[in-house]
Amino acid sequence: MMPIIGIPLGYTRLSDGRPILFLGEKVRRVIQKAGGEVFPIVPVQDIDYIEVWRSDFPSLTEDEKKLIEDNLNQCDGIFFPGGKKFTPYDEYLLELAIFKKIPILGVCLGMQMMSCYQEEVRLEENGDLISHNQLDDDTSLSHEVIIDKNSKLYQILGKDKIMVNSFHNYHGTNNHIYRSVAMSLDHQLEAIEYPGDTFNLGVQWHPEISYEFDINSKKIIDTFIEEARKRSYARKENSMSFI
Repeated sequence: MMPIIGIPLGYTRLSDGRPILFLGEKVRRVIQKAGGEVFPIVPVQDIDYIEVWRSDFPSLTEDEKKLIEDNLNQCDGIFFPGGKKFTPYDEYLLELAIFKKIPILGVCLGMQMMSCYQEEVRLEENGDLISHNQLDDDTSLSHEVIIDKNSKLYQILGKDKIMVNSFHNYHGTNNHIYRSVAMSLDHQLEAIEYPGDTFNLGVQWHPEISYEFDINSKKIIDTFIEEARKRSYARKENSMSFI
């Protein structure tokens, strides 16, 4: 069974100034290669997501929250991609996914958003001891991270040290709900997990970019898809029991 993976769309402007929503091609391709069905999730507020500062976003209305929940109810897993900004819309989607115990994988900005869950947003600029932005180089891994052996990430990879790619200028800080499970050698947060049995992992790197040539990236993506597939089977069994 092919699990449905919800992905919030990003937003940018074309060269002529027109705003657009987009889904990163690397994300789309790797979800499909790993056996998932892509389900784009669009913003629900009638505002300029590019120009409006995060602090100026209006609160979600009950109707808007209902739209987000309706989208989420179609999904067996949620993938929070990288990007430039996260909004109350993204945060509410995360809150609902946690409440409904839907498997979650967040990368780069997606992980940074998760690191702010139910806390004040605190993102810090990277230091200069390690290069955390390899710019347009999609074909290599740039630095090492150390993984807590008492973590699900370690169970997935079977390693306490791995090389990762890196495309960010800011990083998240420790969260009192999510648990820090991997750090870079310059002590920046690299991976977090939510407590409990549901797959709920955020990584600062981009396993969707290195999926084809890095076994660790492949294991992370494949495990996420498999956990979403389990939920898909469970949803089907539950619906059959009511027939």
